[in-house]
Amino acid sequence: MSEAVDITEDAFLGGQLRLKQKRSGHRAGHDAILLAAATEARRGDRVVDFGAGIGTAGLALARRVPGIGLSLVEIDPELAELARANAAANALAAEIIVLDVTADAQVFAANGLSPDSVDVVLMNPPFNDPARHRGSPDQARHTAHVATEETLNAWVHAARRILRSNGVLTLIWRADGIADVMAALSRGFGSIAILPVHGEAGQPAIRVLMRAVKGSRAPTRLLPGLMLNDETGASKKELVEILEGRAALPLLEP
Repeated sequence: MSEAVDITEDAFLGGQLRLKQKRSGHRAGHDAILLAAATEARRGDRVVDFGAGIGTAGLALARRVPGIGLSLVEIDPELAELARANAAANALAAEIIVLDVTADAQVFAANGLSPDSVDVVLMNPPFNDPARHRGSPDQARHTAHVATEETLNAWVHAARRILRSNGVLTLIWRADGIADVMAALSRGFGSIAILPVHGEAGQPAIRVLMRAVKGSRAPTRLLPGLMLNDETGASKKELVEILEGRAALPLLEP
């Protein structure tokens, strides 16, 4: 790890979660907290966070749902070490696995992630389109943000492989790529719930939060959108409650 001066400690969930992260490169933000708030889990569930980074989404979920068996999967050893330290500092149990999500089933199994062994997967994959997004010269930031053509399919395939029947996948993606997500989820998932996320009232969605069930044939549901800011640019009360850990997001069946 670099010198301590390159690390900041930041509060999430209204101070319920304090996380150390690198000052430069990818920084944890709203996407990870929204993903955690949209993820369904129950005590005793085995939960895997793909591309966990410093652990933000997975640890935020563990803070909301005590008693889950959490595994944080991250390809970058430095970020994985920060995730390990963050879990310990917040007194949250988590297994840290340094692993490329696109690795094959044998590699996954060697790291304790066998087929049909997990109840919940959540993921915030790199989702910027390389054809339209100039990648950062910082390699870690580039890896965290820019997708290759096969990123989404590979990550969804890995989730499908390790989830049990009726296991749940929750993910966040850019809104203009929703057709790609639907295509990826069409292989083995159903009961898809879609929550559009709008940066400003009256503007097109910038993100979609999506929940899908392995093996389900239930129809897709499009939910009312979440507005991050009101007409004045101020954060909506609903968003503030989510970011402070006082509310979750309605992706579950009514």
